Amino acid sequence: MRRLIISFFVVLALFLAVIFEPAVSLAIKVTPSPVPTVEPTSTPVTVPDLTQKTPQTLGPLEALLNKQKLGSVWSNPVKYAIRGAVSSGVPANTIVLLLLLPISAFVIAVARNIIGIRGFGIFLPAALSVVFVAIGPVVGILLFLLIVAISTFVRLTLRKLKVKLLYLPRMALILWAVVVGVLAVLFSAPLIKSASLTNVSIFAVLILILLAEDFIRVQLGKSVKTAISLTSETLIIALVSYIFLTLKPLQNFVLLKPEITLLGTGILDVVLAKYSGLRLMEIWRFRKLINNS
Repeated sequence: MRRLIISFFVVLALFLAVIFEPAVSLAIKVTPSPVPTVEPTSTPVTVPDLTQKTPQTLGPLEALLNKQKLGSVWSNPVKYAIRGAVSSGVPANTIVLLLLLPISAFVIAVARNIIGIRGFGIFLPAALSVVFVAIGPVVGILLFLLIVAISTFVRLTLRKLKVKLLYLPRMALILWAVVVGVLAVLFSAPLIKSASLTNVSIFAVLILILLAEDFIRVQLGKSVKTAISLTSETLIIALVSYIFLTLKPLQNFVLLKPEITLLGTGILDVVLAKYSGLRLMEIWRFRKLINNS
């Protein structure tokens, strides 16, 4: 129990140290000369968020659509549908994300069926990759570690105090503690001065809480080692999927070639479903037995 409490505060300290670093560096900065100097102001470079309807996100995508020459409606029905949807007000970034999600799911399926990386299903890593697109992988992982630390701390504290609760009321109490912890971080936003953290949406927090719930469920049903292993592999798969979601050439391709994207991804899914051989991690695990046979 003592080690758990120490680990909890270590994770919390690391989390606060990372996000408070800009504020601390700004506070300790001392000007070497008392003579006031006028420095040119520079606007910070921000990465366009594909999940948000902003001019930085929509502008390049809509300009790309306007430059595209449409062929026959019979050979390019999805292109015409996309053009009509965008002209009626549907955000182009939403269409791009929807076209990228099947590719993300295929990447996750390859990681599981070919490589052998496990995880919590396929939908949770895909949703987690979208969370990383929205708030960034660093802030996302730190928030997740904070949520897992709080939930594990509350669960083990209840067990140490021998407080017997049913499963759902206990999970509701853990959710209450997680919400208090996340609110404490968000309430300190004026001091944090991190755009990725201050713009955290309820969607991102809910996905991270779902992952934490699966972590606790596996921890209760199996073991802490299994829960940590599955959670770590889920984060790895989500990070790989996040890389594919943020590739600018891939975003442009799926927007300009939606028919090829949808048809090609479906065919690749069917081909992958036919694979029944050993996974790469299994080959590495049983390499001595395979070499001796």
